[in-house]
Amino acid sequence: MTAEKQNSGAWASVKRFWGNKWAKFAIYGIIYLLWFVLWMQNWWMILGLVLVYDACVTKYFSRYVWDHVRAFFRKNSLLSSIYDWCSAIIFAVVVAALIHIFFFQMYVIPSPSMEKTLVEGDYIYVSKLAYGPQMPNTPISMPLVHNIMPFSTSAKSFSDIWQRPYHRLKGFGTVERGDVVVFNFPAGDTVIVEDTKVCYYDVLRDFERQYGKGEGRRRLHADYTIISRPVDKRDNYIKRCVAIAGDSLLIEGGVLHVNNLPYERIPEQQFNYNIESSTPLSQLTLEQIGINPATIYFEQHGDKFYYITPLTEQMIAELKRLPQITDVARSRKQDTVFPYNEHFAWTEDDFGPLWVPERGATIALTAENVALYGRIIELYEGNTLSEHDGSYYINGEKAESYTFRMNYYWMMGDNRHNSLDSRYWGFVPEDHIVGKAEFIWLSLDPYKSFPSNIRWSRMFTKIR
Repeated sequence: MTAEKQNSGAWASVKRFWGNKWAKFAIYGIIYLLWFVLWMQNWWMILGLVLVYDACVTKYFSRYVWDHVRAFFRKNSLLSSIYDWCSAIIFAVVVAALIHIFFFQMYVIPSPSMEKTLVEGDYIYVSKLAYGPQMPNTPISMPLVHNIMPFSTSAKSFSDIWQRPYHRLKGFGTVERGDVVVFNFPAGDTVIVEDTKVCYYDVLRDFERQYGKGEGRRRLHADYTIISRPVDKRDNYIKRCVAIAGDSLLIEGGVLHVNNLPYERIPEQQFNYNIESSTPLSQLTLEQIGINPATIYFEQHGDKFYYITPLTEQMIAELKRLPQITDVARSRKQDTVFPYNEHFAWTEDDFGPLWVPERGATIALTAENVALYGRIIELYEGNTLSEHDGSYYINGEKAESYTFRMNYYWMMGDNRHNSLDSRYWGFVPEDHIVGKAEFIWLSLDPYKSFPSNIRWSRMFTKIR
């Protein structure tokens, strides 16, 4: 028997097997049980096997409903075309939505906060399977749209009439130190509609400094439209996880320590540097070194030219080889940071020590701990917290301690001096985790035109 006849016979056997309605039901039924019952841990979904059985074996729905619907639309060419287009679009949207929820999503880097690991215009693949896909908190939502409708700056793409509790399916692993993670912005629970890109709490602090605590909040809410967002509809952020639940971290002079050990230095990590030059640096020179023109601050004083820009160690070495460079020195950031409390005079470069909460751990309720972890107790874990005569009350009952119900993470951008990260808004709860950034599949320079804007060297590179 020739190889061609063997292949033909094998293919015929496959077709006969697949044409058997019971074999088809067995395969589809197993897939359905593994996905919708075991993986989703929803035993009510077993009832859906009736639909799978009907689709494969009895075909009652197809004979008595679907065939009549198709026959109606086939009566004239216009209805037939509408039917074909709608069927194709609905099928494509359903498949894409399932992939988006359960398997992966694409994300574009909007800012330089992760340079040079990730740069503006990188299109990345984010795996939902790495940590397990999170089931939507707001099921009533426009498919494949995050929180704002297309062609709008404020119209919501979801309804919060029905909200589900947090539930994450099993994944391949958990968040680890060093992972580049996409997550829902924890401080994005409250949003200023007129400018959704600014953090509500930053604006609130500015108003309170200007008008006082109560009056500042009143004026802010009177001047702007303030809305709230459920967890899964808060803006997506991407940072590197530098500390996981149970870790302790400390930043001294910009150097990060985790559990009393220096954090492994990231090759592409950046800090802001002050550059002094005897002549201006040309655009070609800046491009050759790899300096992003959008991140440069420039001043001239007399015959000296001063730049402030983020640099990696390699970029510093290349700059120092230029004869016109007279000095390169790291900047020190003195911004006020989390937890914005008089007990903690921390800055971006000198921060901590700080312990990252883990599920089941207990803390004493003191003024210092409430300043650090009060937002977790109230907002992320859904309690009321109040203080009266030096005592603390949780959900109306006097309490001296609190036990955490979730794990938390500390996220920081690789562009250390140009990243609004956990140093500014605190911990990331486990129910805010979206997925792990795996690789760059496309990279387009937003400051160049096609085709020179394509960064071929970055395409299909793994994110480390």
